[in-house]
Amino acid sequence: MDAVYYVIAILGCDDGSSQCTPVATVPTHYASQEACAADTQQVLLAHSNFDFPSLVAECRVTDPRMVAEQNRTEKMPAASMRG
Repeated sequence: MDAVYYVIAILGCDDGSSQCTPVATVPTHYASQEACAADTQQVLLAHSNFDFPSLVAECRVTDPRMVAEQNRTEKMPAASMRG
């Protein structure tokens, strides 16, 4: 079984909270769903500046290979990133 990471996604919701739109993903990666869930309230308080009637924070699974690729490209010097 492949390892997974969790990230916290912040969703902006309408008045009835029936329609929610992703507005941000926190860059911290968690090794377990429990660790992710434990931080959702704190993260939501720190990221409450979106213009929606309500905000929701939820943990989402992400592929560690994508995290590794993202970290690799973020660490590359700008001159070496050519398209």
